[in-house]
Amino acid sequence: MEDVLDVYKRPMDPKRPLVCMDECSRQLIGEVRTPLPPKPGHPERYDFEYVRNGTCNLFVFSAPLLGWRRVEATAQRTRRDWAEQIRRLVEQDFPDADKIVLVMDNLNTHSPASLYERYDPVTAKRLWDKLEIHHTPKHGSWLNMAEIELSVLQRQGLSDRIESLEQMRREVSAWTCRRNAEIRRIDWQFTTDDARIKLKYLYPKFLP
Repeated sequence: MEDVLDVYKRPMDPKRPLVCMDECSRQLIGEVRTPLPPKPGHPERYDFEYVRNGTCNLFVFSAPLLGWRRVEATAQRTRRDWAEQIRRLVEQDFPDADKIVLVMDNLNTHSPASLYERYDPVTAKRLWDKLEIHHTPKHGSWLNMAEIELSVLQRQGLSDRIESLEQMRREVSAWTCRRNAEIRRIDWQFTTDDARIKLKYLYPKFLP
């Protein structure tokens, strides 16, 4: 925990951008009946019945100090999917960075093995060497600032039923463009000193 909090205290460095990454599964839900459009005195109305159209995965990357984020909807969340997202992060999102400081959870797909499974050894090593990894602790995913972006996305862009992967991609693309244009940054306030006071029960106790 303190490792991640120390990373958040670092000053902004364009050559070593801080990026937080998270992912989640999202259900695709279709309508059984066409919703009724809004009219004076009545909001838009939906039938309580719906049809399940499977799930998709959302990859969320956020650079909180830059006010930048990228969200990608994929059909699944395999090692290869994560590896392809990392390659885009390195080669397209931050191609001029000396190192990308990446905060993420310790999911089994978030490892160099995923890169080696998807790419040749030279490419896999080049991509991994561009990353400075900091894992959030077990049961400490709230330390990942990408979760803040994910929460905002779910409230602002995913509140209605979304029935297909194509529609999901349109929705998250529109939300991402709008939020990036506003340059919405995250002002993280929780520090190591706060943790040692508020979460002191997590620290070992030494007898005098």
